[in-house]
Amino acid sequence: MPALGVFGGTFDPPHLGHLILADEALHALGLTRLLWVLTPDPPHKPGRRFAPLEDRRAMLELVLADEPAFELSTVEIDRPGPHYALDTVRLLAAQNPGCDLIYLMGEDSLRDLPTWCRPADFLAAVHALGVMRRPGLPADLAALEAVLPGVAAKVRLFDAPLIEIASSDIRRRIAEGRPFRRFLTPQVYAYIQRRRLYRSA
Repeated sequence: MPALGVFGGTFDPPHLGHLILADEALHALGLTRLLWVLTPDPPHKPGRRFAPLEDRRAMLELVLADEPAFELSTVEIDRPGPHYALDTVRLLAAQNPGCDLIYLMGEDSLRDLPTWCRPADFLAAVHALGVMRRPGLPADLAALEAVLPGVAAKVRLFDAPLIEIASSDIRRRIAEGRPFRRFLTPQVYAYIQRRRLYRSA
């Protein structure tokens, strides 16, 4: 079956680190396509302010424009929140029959998986978990298996270059008037400048 990657995030803003991770996942996991799922307002980040959804969507469309295997998914934009991963993957499975869903996450998110909404149901709804190794933050699969049976069999670890780029750091740099251009594609940099995004802390 075709392997369909699911890469969720607020992408506030989308940066080169996101693209490098996506490229590595595409290759390492043998994905046919990678869906970038833009999350309007994640339930695990209550009270945090985000750039307007239309701006984040526009920036993401700029990032994905020249890679045919990358695709924007509006599965979370098109329905009211809260947006839980379980509901998202079930909707994506219905929209993409005959595809194996591989949900991407870091080892830190894997470690926290038992705290997610209905984690056993989420695990059953995906074919595999594509987990990027994080140096110094290895997930204890034996401990996870004890609280979430079946998780170890679904984990597919892959390596990606450790790129120290975070959207939060980019936002902070912009607010403080520090350099940020080299963390982004030229198109996203130009968009942020034109729209004057992230100018205040």
